[in-house]
Amino acid sequence: MKVILNVDVKSLGEEGDVKNVANGYARNFLLPRNLAVPYNDATVAYFETRKAEIEARKEQKRKDSASLKEKLEANAVEIFMPAAANGKLYGAVTTHVVAETLAKLGYDIERKRIDMAGIAIKTVGNYKISIKLYEAQVAEVQLAVKAQAATKEDAAPAEEKKAAEEKTEENKAE
Repeated sequence: MKVILNVDVKSLGEEGDVKNVANGYARNFLLPRNLAVPYNDATVAYFETRKAEIEARKEQKRKDSASLKEKLEANAVEIFMPAAANGKLYGAVTTHVVAETLAKLGYDIERKRIDMAGIAIKTVGNYKISIKLYEAQVAEVQLAVKAQAATKEDAAPAEEKKAAEEKTEENKAE
């Protein structure tokens, strides 16, 4: 069935695109949710009148994507993870961890758009990751994975806990 999309639909297309989809997908999902309209002369004429508006929105998305690309490429992203002395991480840096770190920095990027060379990063070092933006734009981001430094604040609770355990054992012995 041929439809025209009313809004952007992930993995299908953008507003105003004409797509050929399965009848059931159109009838049961797209049409009831007003994500698309059937392709006919009336809907084609309606979308022709909105063509300038749709193109203006797409151009704005391109500009926003270009500025986001510049911001991402200008700054290196640092992730601190617990690591052994040899530089091997106790966990792994995945797209989920990178997305959370970017969110803390103020970038709202889905983890599905983040492309890492391997499946996960498991050692300390500098890496290059790709983030897919709008259309064919891709931002190459420098990612620095660093070992999390053990601070006195981290060590203090452990020492207090150990002292409390020793006192408990002494009390039991008495």
